[in-house]
Amino acid sequence: QVQLVESGGDSVQAGGSLRLSCAYTPSWSCMGWFRQAPGRGREEVARIIKYDRTTYADSVKGRFTISQDNAENIVYLQMNSLKPEDTAMYYCAAEPAGVYCTPWRAFTYWGQGTQVTVSS
Repeated sequence: QVQLVESGGDSVQAGGSLRLSCAYTPSWSCMGWFRQAPGRGREEVARIIKYDRTTYADSVKGRFTISQDNAENIVYLQMNSLKPEDTAMYYCAAEPAGVYCTPWRAFTYWGQGTQVTVSS
């Protein structure tokens, strides 16, 4: 059974940075970060496919970086130059090891979310 636990959400001013973490067990083949703002649909922010293939939404390219720490079983989302429009609940998602991942595959397992609020 895959378990995902997000952390790192906070309130920051525009231009600031945050790093979100997603701790996962037992092992994964691809993981993603999504966000959903009030009244809006869920948006895929970034995805990482083992071991180093990454994809990003156009809205975050050059500002956000997804990375992994295999030793600690953690996937990070480093968010720089944050904007008020980045305000949302951020969710981590995963596909378990053994699944063939593509940049378009839907995720099966989801975390509970962590709130990011960016003020102007």
